Amino acid sequence: QVQLVESGGGLVQAGGSLRLSCAASGLTFTAYTMGWFRQAPGKDREIVAAIPWRRLPIYYADSVKGRFAISRDNAKNTVYLQMNSLKPEDTAVYYCAADRTSGNYIRATAVDYWGRGTQVTVSS
Repeated sequence: QVQLVESGGGLVQAGGSLRLSCAASGLTFTAYTMGWFRQAPGKDREIVAAIPWRRLPIYYADSVKGRFAISRDNAKNTVYLQMNSLKPEDTAVYYCAADRTSGNYIRATAVDYWGRGTQVTVSS
């Protein structure tokens, strides 16, 4: 049974930082591009970042470039999202995703596995 378990969400003030982690089990981790999506209330789920098993090239949404960094540890079956200079508009539920693709971009409709999500709230 495949499981993606996120952790690290919480409440932070604007300008602060958080580090999300996603531990994967039940799948061949290096066969998947891993990504982070987010969904704010009343909005569609959107991709934030994605990293292929080779770690390059990495995709970032324009809204997070220069502030967020995605990384993965293939030995630990874990993907991370370091979020710096957080803004209130980053408030959302953040989801870990696994997509069996060789690329660095994941379409929400093509995701093979989703985590349950972790709430990130940025106060102004």
